[in-house]
Amino acid sequence: MPSRFTTCIMSGASRKLALFLFACYSAALGDQAGEYCVADRQGAEYYVAAVYEHQSVLSPNPLALTSRQQALELMNQNLDIYEQQVMTAAQKGVQIIVFPEDGIHGFNFTRTSIYPFLDFMPSPQLVRWNPCLEPHRFNDTEVLQRLSCMAIKGEMFVVANLGTKQPCHSNDPGCPNDGRYQFNTNVVFSNNGTLVDRYRKHNLYFEAAFDTPLEVDRITFDTPFAGRFGVFTCFDILFFNPAVRLLRDPEVKHVVYPTAWMNQLPLLAAIEIQKAFATAFGVNVLAANIHHPSLGMTGSGIHTPLKSFWYHDMESPEGHLIIAQVAKNPLGLVGTKNTTGKTDPPHSKFLKIVSGEPYCEMDAQEVLCEATKWNVDAPPTFHSGMMYDNFTLVPVWGKEGQLQVCSNSLCCHLLYDRPTLTQELYALGAFDGFHTVHGTYYIQVCALVKCGGLGFHTCGQEITEATGIFEFHLWGNFSTSYIFPLFLTSGMTPESPDQLGWENGHYFLRKRGLSSGLVTAALYGRLYEKS
Repeated sequence: MPSRFTTCIMSGASRKLALFLFACYSAALGDQAGEYCVADRQGAEYYVAAVYEHQSVLSPNPLALTSRQQALELMNQNLDIYEQQVMTAAQKGVQIIVFPEDGIHGFNFTRTSIYPFLDFMPSPQLVRWNPCLEPHRFNDTEVLQRLSCMAIKGEMFVVANLGTKQPCHSNDPGCPNDGRYQFNTNVVFSNNGTLVDRYRKHNLYFEAAFDTPLEVDRITFDTPFAGRFGVFTCFDILFFNPAVRLLRDPEVKHVVYPTAWMNQLPLLAAIEIQKAFATAFGVNVLAANIHHPSLGMTGSGIHTPLKSFWYHDMESPEGHLIIAQVAKNPLGLVGTKNTTGKTDPPHSKFLKIVSGEPYCEMDAQEVLCEATKWNVDAPPTFHSGMMYDNFTLVPVWGKEGQLQVCSNSLCCHLLYDRPTLTQELYALGAFDGFHTVHGTYYIQVCALVKCGGLGFHTCGQEITEATGIFEFHLWGNFSTSYIFPLFLTSGMTPESPDQLGWENGHYFLRKRGLSSGLVTAALYGRLYEKS
């Protein structure tokens, strides 16, 4: 597998539903390598978007106290790279670009040591301001000024993440002892440099330097080229507020998503959750991750419900620009109907199973029927840790079969056929409960995963390569409607389901014709009301 790649993926369903055809080309961008995709414009309504996975210049000692001038010197090194990427993107007709979380100032600060890196942030709801054209209106706004000027110079919307500060008074019951709020903030600038809006991260991920806003920012902004966008940051993607709440607005069809995401396989790699969010909610996701492979941080993409333009590289030390043409009105999967309008034998069998009816098929001159019996000659159940959770699993043996495994109230099912058996162990796992490591939240998960070895204890380990090809239905009796289809094949390649949706009280995912070996296929349910 190549160590660096961006690709376009399209499901079987999407080939018929796509608004336009894509062809990918590589372009040399100075010392950076970039990929962009050009659409056939006939009959298409699209906009041109970019995300930049940035290898940030980090403070050699983020715990040390520095001056504002020293902080600006470091941040300007990162902003110089941002400006180069904006100008490269401008040459390709980009209308909006997204930069990652922590890309300008870095991370691992204390509340005190990050202070020189913070810009003052006026409220865009109260103040209309163009920092590039009005640089002296507020003090300590040098980073905002540079970003505003980039938007003007590149004639595009710019979305970036920075640290901001806001003074508060002692009569404010939430005011910290040092008299200021400090926020992890996304800012949006229009193509004329005006500060359109700002979002202050709500679901902090062990970020002692920052405060949680007293109220959740639910920020959307309108563009002349694609309508309405929503905005949130990194860990927010796993929570109802603000990520899911934003999408109650039917006009929000696009999300800008700065992140500094440490990959966690097999269920929460960066491109895996980004793609799953786009598919689950039928929106476009413009996701820019930080690039620090030594910390497990890589994985960015422009994801539509049916396609992905993505980048994941654990070897290259360099940043990477992705440019793609994206439909203004994203098309989603067509639910339980398949693309041919016919019900083929595997799907007929699945429908019979979930309805509890016997499945019948013609064998020579006879019609043979079988009732579903999950416990006859069932493989052994075992437990193994996956993402720090105690999953209940069964091994996936043989070329074909039906499997069931349960955890609390969740029962997961698999109907599968393997064209060729490989010397790999796969398992079907279920988990229904609180995830309590690196955050606490309630999940229900049905997961088909390749194990790290041939022992049961290796199931749930982090792997990226596989050769096993499956045709399968995966489903479960979920207690939530918020279910993310996580789907990776060999080489950290995101896949799209052929079908996805509810059938007789069960949520299912179907896939045929994998392009490479299966690493993970999972339905990741979030019960927001419990956490």
